Amino acid sequence: MFGCASRNPVASRQPAPTAPTNPPEGTEASPNRPPDVSPAATASGGNPAARPGKRPKPPPAPLGYTEEGNASWYGVPFNGRRASNGEIYDMYKLTAAHRTLPFDTVVRVTNLNNGKVAVVRITDRGPFVENRIIDLSLAAAQQIESVGPGVVPIRLEVISGSVDPTAGFFTVQVGAFRDRGNAERLREKLNAAYSPIYIQTYDAPDGPFYRVRVGKISGEDAARQYATQLKTHDGFTTFVVRLDESVAPKE
Repeated sequence: MFGCASRNPVASRQPAPTAPTNPPEGTEASPNRPPDVSPAATASGGNPAARPGKRPKPPPAPLGYTEEGNASWYGVPFNGRRASNGEIYDMYKLTAAHRTLPFDTVVRVTNLNNGKVAVVRITDRGPFVENRIIDLSLAAAQQIESVGPGVVPIRLEVISGSVDPTAGFFTVQVGAFRDRGNAERLREKLNAAYSPIYIQTYDAPDGPFYRVRVGKISGEDAARQYATQLKTHDGFTTFVVRLDESVAPKE
């Protein structure tokens, strides 16, 4: 059983437009492939629709990893573009972006305002906005009735995954720039005190961003401590991000 990870208290909600303004990280998200989450899940409970004469199957029990915070959602113009895991994002599938959970982790997301539930698979990285912990596909946002509000408080529970979500290597994002020169200057400034420092190019629909990331840290708890140090000492807005192995593109 994984350790509890309820690190993010529910933040105050902020209204958002019908399409979120901040993208997830990878070039966009993806279609569901095994392990898949059935789109037949109901909007009220996330359970597959019952067949005649059969009782609906209850969702799996949580594995011990939970978070509470805010969820946003993303659709056009990211639909049809590539996600961080190499798949192609289909906003009508039940998927989501998360900064640290391993790809293919399946999570249950409960809208704390109305109790509506969606079960989604993690295929992408994001959101990179403070006070948000997950970016849902349009289909998932429709299930929990968050399309209109844009941002809602949720509880996230891991219900399927092959590895401990807190294990592995992580890095800390400290900046994102339109101009690569600004990213290079920040890297030079940080080189005296921190290592390694990465500049990752993110191909957004409206042009590239250059994300500056610091460190290769073993374990999520240690990475969060490192992020706190960077925020306290240097005043950065920080995001802990899993360091994913390279994923071969898939159609």
